Amino acid sequence: MVKNYPILANILPCGLSAVFYFFKVKTMPKSRQQKKEVLDNLIKSLRNGKGAVLTVFSGLKVQSDRVFRSKLYEEGIEYSVVKKTLLKKAFRELGYPEDKIDNLKGNVSLAVSAKDEVAPAKVLDSFIKDNQMVSFAGGILENQWIAADKVKALAKLPGRDELIAKTVSAIKAPITGFVNF
Repeated sequence: MVKNYPILANILPCGLSAVFYFFKVKTMPKSRQQKKEVLDNLIKSLRNGKGAVLTVFSGLKVQSDRVFRSKLYEEGIEYSVVKKTLLKKAFRELGYPEDKIDNLKGNVSLAVSAKDEVAPAKVLDSFIKDNQMVSFAGGILENQWIAADKVKALAKLPGRDELIAKTVSAIKAPITGFVNF
């Protein structure tokens, strides 16, 4: 069903007023099969992910969301806005505490990384510093639920690539010193 909603009457340059309409289109609700597919994909990504972070948001602007999503894509992080009921069912299936979902107010999003445990927390932390509309709700690390404050602490840790670089430089330093001596 399509409904017309009048927008404010405007005065045209010729002095006549006009009423503009925009259309509100109702979409069909998802079928049971579609919801099952979404739930299966959610369970699969949580099982295969090394790290996952839940955030709560409201009033996020589209432009900042687009920039944020592109940054997540560059890092190889899956990001989606998830219905709380489906997330609760996925948590039940995987053995995570469901009551954590009941306490969340606002829209819930999930960022999952299959490569790096710290990456979702780091990217989300940098985004949250710029956008007060988003906050940490918790996360999953090594198949265990972690609270929002621990996700913030996780964001402060160096990433996988940084740790590898530091390890290589620590191994290389004595050899370089010996050769230059």
